[in-house]
Amino acid sequence: MERTTSRRYPIGAELISSNKTNFRVWAPKANSLDVVVEDAHGNDSKRSFHALNREADDYFSGTVDVGAGARYRFRINNDDAHCYPDSASRYQPDGPHGPSCVIDPTAFQWTDQNWRGLKLTGQIIYEFHVGTFTGEGTWRGAAEKLPLLKEDGITLLEMMPVADFPGRFGWGYDGVDLFAPCRLYGEPDDLRFFIDRAHSLGLGVILDVVYNHFGPDGNYLGAFSDYYTSKEKNEWGEGINFDGENSGPVREFFITNGRYWIEEYHFDGFRFDAAQGIRDKSDEYIVGAIGRAARAAAGERAIVLVAENERQETKMIRARAEGGDDLDGMWNDDWHHTAMVALTGVREAYYTDYCGTPQEFVSAAKYGFLFQGQPYVWQEAERGYPSFGVRPDAFVSFIENHDQVANTAFGERVRFLTSPARYRAIIGLLLLGPWTPLLFQGQEFGATAAFRYFSDVGDDQLKEAVRKGRFKFLSQFPSVASPEVQERLPVPHHRSTFEGSKLDWDDRARNPQLWHLHRDLIQLRHNDVRFRELKPHGVDGAVLGADSFVLRYFADAPHEERLLVVNFGGLQTLNPAPEPLLAPPDRHEWQTLWTSEAAKYGGLGERAIVHEQGWTLFAEETVALRAVATNKPRKTPKQR
Repeated sequence: MERTTSRRYPIGAELISSNKTNFRVWAPKANSLDVVVEDAHGNDSKRSFHALNREADDYFSGTVDVGAGARYRFRINNDDAHCYPDSASRYQPDGPHGPSCVIDPTAFQWTDQNWRGLKLTGQIIYEFHVGTFTGEGTWRGAAEKLPLLKEDGITLLEMMPVADFPGRFGWGYDGVDLFAPCRLYGEPDDLRFFIDRAHSLGLGVILDVVYNHFGPDGNYLGAFSDYYTSKEKNEWGEGINFDGENSGPVREFFITNGRYWIEEYHFDGFRFDAAQGIRDKSDEYIVGAIGRAARAAAGERAIVLVAENERQETKMIRARAEGGDDLDGMWNDDWHHTAMVALTGVREAYYTDYCGTPQEFVSAAKYGFLFQGQPYVWQEAERGYPSFGVRPDAFVSFIENHDQVANTAFGERVRFLTSPARYRAIIGLLLLGPWTPLLFQGQEFGATAAFRYFSDVGDDQLKEAVRKGRFKFLSQFPSVASPEVQERLPVPHHRSTFEGSKLDWDDRARNPQLWHLHRDLIQLRHNDVRFRELKPHGVDGAVLGADSFVLRYFADAPHEERLLVVNFGGLQTLNPAPEPLLAPPDRHEWQTLWTSEAAKYGGLGERAIVHEQGWTLFAEETVALRAVATNKPRKTPKQR
């Protein structure tokens, strides 16, 4: 007798036996709802119709004698002109406008039974876009590169959104089928294969999820129900109804989505995109509710939850008992913005309120966000909320990510916007500083490929609207606003814009200096206890000059203390050097542990920065020093 199973989730198509599938959908706009099982070749004469039963709470459900691979739509009110794909579809083989496909989530044979997950502390995050990560642009192709990332010391991959969207290419932030892995990158089991392979190498994988809006093309939720509210608008239009009338099923949809990715694909957590656009006045904020459901779904396996939040609402990383949302970390745009000003000297658009000064880096090391409620000239409002008491590794810092690279005029990598030495110096600060560092795909080997905004969503009219919107967004930068520059900007829907963003993995061999730079720093962070273990209040800092500063890493054992001396300017001599943080622990001396000017990185070579007369800070250099015990007696002061 064939064994049957009960439903796991409240929505979507689920196999309950080898040839039986249960369907359930929330459709308060429908009077009747049928499953339309389609012929694999699109032959309308071979369609079959199966009525679903209406439940008391406006859900429709029923079981049909079909198995994995069956393609279907839903017919509303017996009208053949109104047949739509399932908005909770597990796979859209022909894209969001085509039929949905029944998937067997148990067919894939996982090998990660001993994988226990990971926590944010100690991670090196690596953001990547599946479609441009390799020439193939698939999960199978990406899986082949995982051993290289492991060798480099990467520990946690952050996959840009994969919910299915229309068109031939896109960033993924206009997804419309939140349960359907994008068919452009392979089949659902290819995604499972990628994650299983990552876990076999000790790599975690978190998914970038977009819960602030649906894309403008291919979203059929509105045919069944109303997921939107006119009370709350965000930059994409009407907000999603998380707290109004009939919001219960809406919240259930998103909470279920979080559980689904953790349980059925073994993701190790999420990065919540643009959480400032997720408006919810409920007692339990929806992002926190999704996160807690995801943790419950993971069971004993630890997962990582981070958020992007332009308003820097630090309640997201505080405990629920303190009024927070229980997330682990937040992206730190403040760090990025001050770093870019320090690297380029350009202060325009959202860089206006940053000076790139040593004090900003010291404050970021001690407090995370730089703006915690002060006036913010660019937005003519206060920015941020207090972050005092938050662990330092809760702040995810970066000089590159998908947005920030693409927000340059032509998607240039940061290293082309500054001097080689200053770039090496800031990579040293990024990878040894008291925060969680994030690298963007190819950054670790000096990728030459630009990363531009590309989108093939919609018809010609929508494509043109996307192009105009993108160019208008970039015009906030005066350096990109002139007609001459605007005429040269990459067009989002041109295939060349997408193809030109693909990594060239031969850069890894062409740029051994940058590859060694990143690999050595990551290894040092992993192996050195003081850089690896970020202690609350364990770091202090001081400004040494107009372009230089020091970070002191304190420890219970003197030999574990570290200094990070950073100079983004020219040669500087500290004589005298009346800064207590520069003094070594008693009966110890400072010894160079690492320098960004090592010859193997293309620098001038290691030079002593500490000497009997004081300190010499060489131009555009970051130096890490360790305290080493010494038996040398202190000199007897001269009597004057």
